[in-house]
Amino acid sequence: MKRDDWAKRRGKRQAALVFAWGLTSSLAAPALAEEILVLAHPLPTPPGSETYSTEVLDRDDLLREGPNRLDDILRQSAGFQTFRRSDSRTTHPTSQGATLRALGGNAAGRALVLLDGVPQEDPFGGWVPWAALSPERLSFARITRGGGAGAFGAGALAGTIELGSQPLEPRLQGFARAEYGSFDSWLAASSVQAPVGKGVLSLSGQFEDSDGFYLVPKEQRGAADVRASTQAWHVEARGALPVGETEEVSIRVLGFGDKHVNGVVFAPNSSEGLDASVRFVSRKDWTWDLLAYAKVRGFDSGFAAVSADRNSANPSLDQYDVPATGLGAKAEVRPPMPEGQMLQLGVDARWNTGKTKEFFRFMQGDFTRHREAGGDALIAGVYAEHSWEVSPAVTLTGGARLDHWRMSDGYREEQDLADGSTLLRQDFASRHDWQASGRLGANWKPWQAVELRAAGYTGFRVPTLNELYRPFRVGNDITEANPNLDPERLAGVEVGLRYQPIEAVGLDLTLFHNTVRDGVGNVTVGFGPGTFPTAGFVPAGGVLRQRQNIDRVRSQGVEARGHLAFGNWRFEGSYAFTDAEVRRFAASPELEGLRLAQSPRHMASLAASYAQGGQWSLSATGLYMGQVYEDDLNSRSLSDSFTVDGAAWVMLRPGLRLEVRGQNLFDATVEAGRSANDILTLAAPRAVWVSVAWQFGQR
Repeated sequence: MKRDDWAKRRGKRQAALVFAWGLTSSLAAPALAEEILVLAHPLPTPPGSETYSTEVLDRDDLLREGPNRLDDILRQSAGFQTFRRSDSRTTHPTSQGATLRALGGNAAGRALVLLDGVPQEDPFGGWVPWAALSPERLSFARITRGGGAGAFGAGALAGTIELGSQPLEPRLQGFARAEYGSFDSWLAASSVQAPVGKGVLSLSGQFEDSDGFYLVPKEQRGAADVRASTQAWHVEARGALPVGETEEVSIRVLGFGDKHVNGVVFAPNSSEGLDASVRFVSRKDWTWDLLAYAKVRGFDSGFAAVSADRNSANPSLDQYDVPATGLGAKAEVRPPMPEGQMLQLGVDARWNTGKTKEFFRFMQGDFTRHREAGGDALIAGVYAEHSWEVSPAVTLTGGARLDHWRMSDGYREEQDLADGSTLLRQDFASRHDWQASGRLGANWKPWQAVELRAAGYTGFRVPTLNELYRPFRVGNDITEANPNLDPERLAGVEVGLRYQPIEAVGLDLTLFHNTVRDGVGNVTVGFGPGTFPTAGFVPAGGVLRQRQNIDRVRSQGVEARGHLAFGNWRFEGSYAFTDAEVRRFAASPELEGLRLAQSPRHMASLAASYAQGGQWSLSATGLYMGQVYEDDLNSRSLSDSFTVDGAAWVMLRPGLRLEVRGQNLFDATVEAGRSANDILTLAAPRAVWVSVAWQFGQR
């Protein structure tokens, strides 16, 4: 109760801070200059990026969609997914890792998410704090599919999602926004930036609260089911300072919290973090990019065992403290090169440490045992990437990495709470190795409107500390950790066609074939009732799974994107067919030929928008998600779904905007999970929000 009260007081303080910023910004007068020095903008994108399957969402794309969470916006790009169909408002934080091309055999992210070059994944679990990544603060999102080889490429097994913040300008500008909607949801956000000496300082914050909805269908619901409420906040400070004609230093400090009730009594969870980074960029002939960051994260979660009639529940697991720390750095240099060439040479390193502290084995009204488990992980590598525009028609690129990874200080200890005796103590041997990865690509323009491209790549991902050491239980289903997991290794090829005769018309088509060796999946190893080593007792109707390396997983298919614009209209569409299945698994041959859990064969989106200059706009997006399986045995099926989101806005006066947004407007049933006793978990039903936003100082 004390922690809950503290969180409520903290939320109120942040809400007050947000409104204060909004008030001061709205009273300020704009200060405009003829020429503005733009700071904290990204380095030039290598020309070789065009040789890969790359999609760029600009600021208009990020703000046009009906949903206001970044993970929902990215989901409009067919092929992007988190483990479940639920968005970050309701799904468990451990399911919020990002992946592409259906390469996830469990909830860990396979796509590397970067914000201004800084990895966003949690140091312990690899999930992404989507609630802290406000689309309003971003200028673009670049999605590159396929194994990565550049900076921090050791985690880019399925691809990279690069997020770029809005550049900073030394003039007074900002915004304030208030929103209210379904489920008694409200949100307040504000941002202001101003010149400070020769530099720029930006402050922003957001607070949101919602009573939420029931995750279980009405006909299956019982007294143990409660609304999946949510409360989230974040505060960010950014600054940039020129230290010469071509050099600048930028800093970022981000604090956030995200609290949920997971739809059942005794099942709250919360995440919080404090991130900081500093970056030095020199844009001389020898371009330097130096980056260092630190992340301090916390997580806690309760789990419940619900009775068959869902009218009562008992706690089954209390992961009351999961602290984690991540430190990292990168140094990249781009030496002078002949015209049309770019060479990137760099080194990067990430060190993560974390552990889980939890109570388990609930009997006679109380927990009877305590568990603590965790460890450290280090990944350090060097990389080189070269892009060469051989001619106006031909671009070549190639990159390579050599990484050293190390897992150390892993342990698991379990104690009896009655007498304090140690029931289990395991100290896991340190493991380390070297891993090489790389990629090659070529782009050819035989005609002005046509581009042909081909690429081949390898990549790898080291298991998270969560996968190695943290077991968990949902209802009667138990998933055990595995400290002996090996890194996942990918090899893939793709060919593509881009056709764009004019700016208003474009088509991008990609065929790909990816193979992952030692892919990590949640593998069924037993059924309840029964007692199993380490896991203990699994009740009737329950399933015991363990994270295991699957010998070989194949993902192949086609991706298509296109856009058409005429007059005030714009249409965009994307489609992904992905055949992802287990090809070889000597330890469990019965899984061979089965699809990966939560991996749809078909994903598609279609968006239409109409804009009347800068006065008003209408937009709608339809999203189709094909049928998936909940589990590795393909025994629990989740139906396909089609949802429609929409948005409309009108300028009431210069700088003052009224907006209406809607998600799942036709209230389609979207199945996100299915338990062993056939209880469904649902994604978001219909929701509508109305907001008023005020901007000042914008050019």
